[in-house]
Amino acid sequence: MIAYKGAVSAFISAAAMLALVGSASAASLQMCKEDAARLCPGVEMGKGRILKCMKAHENEVSIGCAKELKKMKG
Repeated sequence: MIAYKGAVSAFISAAAMLALVGSASAASLQMCKEDAARLCPGVEMGKGRILKCMKAHENEVSIGCAKELKKMKG
């Protein structure tokens, strides 16, 4: 059962990161994966909600993720 929960959690994290930005690079996804899971655990995927959450917490994300979010601001 514990392995199942871990697999579900990993799947949700991956899906959440894909929802972060449709065209995000693999580096962006990797840099922000843990931050998204930690800072935005209850945020629904889609319509840019995870990206909005991450930007709302931009002062709390890791340095690597902050750099990637800055690139996404345009």
